[in-house]
Amino acid sequence: MVASDTPAGRPRAELRPSRPPKPAVVVVAGRIGPSDVPRLSARIRAELDGCDAGVVVCDVQSLVAPDMGTVDALAQLALTGRRQGCRILLRRPCRELRQLITLAGLGEVVGLSADLLVERQGQPEQREHAGGVQKGVDGGDAAV
Repeated sequence: MVASDTPAGRPRAELRPSRPPKPAVVVVAGRIGPSDVPRLSARIRAELDGCDAGVVVCDVQSLVAPDMGTVDALAQLALTGRRQGCRILLRRPCRELRQLITLAGLGEVVGLSADLLVERQGQPEQREHAGGVQKGVDGGDAAV
């Protein structure tokens, strides 16, 4: 807030738009599992010290061979974040990781549903359309 003088000599408050705080970013690479949670949790807590963003973005693009142990570790990191009063969001998860998280029903817990921070692969016109049942008409079928 900046004060400026008014004709009556009283300061007038001016509001300037403020930028939202940048989220903390933690890069998670290689293979991770439940045994890595204490080390990763400490990194998240360190990133949150002095940060008021309320969000930690985990860049998971460099994860190797994600499995259910990876999903468990990410869910535990999300719990660590919640205990610190913030939300964990995943950036650039591979298709396999997204599928495992969805299969486990943890999409909301580990931040897959945050459209602004989770980057999706390809543009809408580049994505494959989901296969479906194709209904055809056989020449011998009667029109209904």
